[in-house]
Amino acid sequence: MKKALVLGATGGMGFALVEELVSRGIETIAFARSSEKLALYKQDWGPLAKPMVGDVLNEQHLGEAVKQVDLVFHSINLPYENWNPRLFQILEAILTQCTKHNKPLIYVDNIYSYGRQSSPVSEHTSRHPHTKKGNIRLQLQNQIQTSTVPYIIAYFPDFYGPKAESTILQYTFKQMLKKHSAGFVGDTTLQREFIYTKDGAKALVELALKDNCYNQDWNISGAGTISGEDIAKIASHFLDKPLKVKPIGRRMIAALGLFNPSMREVTEMMYLNETPVILDSTKYETFIGPLPKTPYHEGIVENLKELAKI
Repeated sequence: MKKALVLGATGGMGFALVEELVSRGIETIAFARSSEKLALYKQDWGPLAKPMVGDVLNEQHLGEAVKQVDLVFHSINLPYENWNPRLFQILEAILTQCTKHNKPLIYVDNIYSYGRQSSPVSEHTSRHPHTKKGNIRLQLQNQIQTSTVPYIIAYFPDFYGPKAESTILQYTFKQMLKKHSAGFVGDTTLQREFIYTKDGAKALVELALKDNCYNQDWNISGAGTISGEDIAKIASHFLDKPLKVKPIGRRMIAALGLFNPSMREVTEMMYLNETPVILDSTKYETFIGPLPKTPYHEGIVENLKELAKI
């Protein structure tokens, strides 16, 4: 039986990956910097999860983790303002250890490198990022593809789900629990794609366990599209109270950016709330089978239930 390492195990996707791997009987090292979160999440993961506190940029910490496993999942993400050069340094450190110990890399990516596109986009769609962050993502992909490390690069829409704390929907959900109105980034009537982290983890682990899926890119789409107003209706029914969503537009984001570095970096990504990028997962479904797709009315309720406990 294979053994896995999840880097960034306390993030939304990292948490779901550890959960999925151990559910399949795979012993998994859950690697992160926060000892408190690892100790807390260990209760959800169970005995097959082995928490490891460490810094991915510490050669000894990372090397010790990588050499013990068969599969290395990279789900680390950072606040936008820290992407350059930090994401490049992190990836270089991971590729160095994967090369040294002859391990494959399974990389969690987003849709930014596609740039502004007419949807849906497939893995063969030309990438023409027009944003700083889209170009960073494209450079990271090239860094992986030109290495000697066997890889899987998986592209996901925006996440939501358990422990997915730094997502745009989590911000909306938290307000919904407290008030009768909530801010929603973008046009509340626009159909956008999101993916429930547990679905994304199931699909990615399925790819990682198949040798013929490596050295390829894979789109992993969500359960269709949904608008902010549709999300409010689902939440309103579950919370048994009237709810409204208020659009947070480009101007408001820019104004908030005067005081908040993270919000300042969000401005250039607002095109995704004007011309959404929708993923085509035909390749996955042709080679692997149907994607796991939790309906929005179920995933949103589960997300709200978890937040209500905090």
